[in-house]
Amino acid sequence: MKAIRIETTGGPEVLSFVELPTPVGGPDDVLVKAHAIGVNMPEVLVRRGTYGWMPPLPAIPGIEMSGVVVAAGASVRTLQVGQPVYVSARELVHRGGCYAEYIAVAERAVYAVPPGVDLDAVATLSGYQVAYHLLHSATRGFGYESVLVQAAAGGIGSAIVQLARAAGKRVIALAGSDTKAAFALRQGATAAINYHAATLNEQIWAATEGKGVDLILDPVGGPRFAELFAHLAPLGLVILYGSLAGWPGPEVLPAMRKSGGSPALRCFSMHTFDDDPGPRRAATNALLEMLRNGTIRPAIHERVPLAEAARAHTLLESGAVMGRLLLRP
Repeated sequence: MKAIRIETTGGPEVLSFVELPTPVGGPDDVLVKAHAIGVNMPEVLVRRGTYGWMPPLPAIPGIEMSGVVVAAGASVRTLQVGQPVYVSARELVHRGGCYAEYIAVAERAVYAVPPGVDLDAVATLSGYQVAYHLLHSATRGFGYESVLVQAAAGGIGSAIVQLARAAGKRVIALAGSDTKAAFALRQGATAAINYHAATLNEQIWAATEGKGVDLILDPVGGPRFAELFAHLAPLGLVILYGSLAGWPGPEVLPAMRKSGGSPALRCFSMHTFDDDPGPRRAATNALLEMLRNGTIRPAIHERVPLAEAARAHTLLESGAVMGRLLLRP
């Protein structure tokens, strides 16, 4: 089979397109032939060598794929040959293995896809997993009516916009250009703002009718993170779920005090569910049903041949992607 493998960490050039033996599963495994493969930041971090849960090298990266079962072990009970499925490496010991034409994987790591669901859309679910848990798990019962979404045109950001609107929330989307802001509006945002605008704070308060935002979701962090607390409504919550611009510095606590609205801060990671996969599996099954009934409609930026995975990573890191990137085996 054809696959992408990394033997050392570095830039996109370390993603080698290679020929490997097609894997053979054990009695509890299924062999899945890939239809589409999601391109995500976790495998970019693996490639760079900065991921907190690095697999042993050499490794095939990739945390998700959609495909069809082509072989099943003797002990497999819930899946059968010919069945469309979603493979999530979040159900595996190591986050990887999906940048390949085939994967042999334990039955428990595979989700049956409802009939009629587009397998390209299925290969985008990892971002929706994060979005779902940011809105419904990381909030821990926090009541909110409005949510501000940073990087709203990206894979996770656009998923948050769609899921928050489906939940009846007012969604204020922040994006890095007018084009991306318009894209966020098409995903369902109530209001979308270019965060480079000089009137950013005024536009956010206007979008919330002068009340401020109840919930802010941010994957960026960095030196501007502290400024987010100025946009919060009283007793609002900020959830940091990434550090694309680095970890926030010591200015955060003074900014929280200065806000005067008793703000709260949480850091969220999908690894929260490593030892308790039940909520993650329940959310993924709920998302598959949302795909089936049309509640969520993933936007695909481009479908890139598997052989050009390096170009896909370069494109993702450029910040030009709106929605999701897929690899085609």
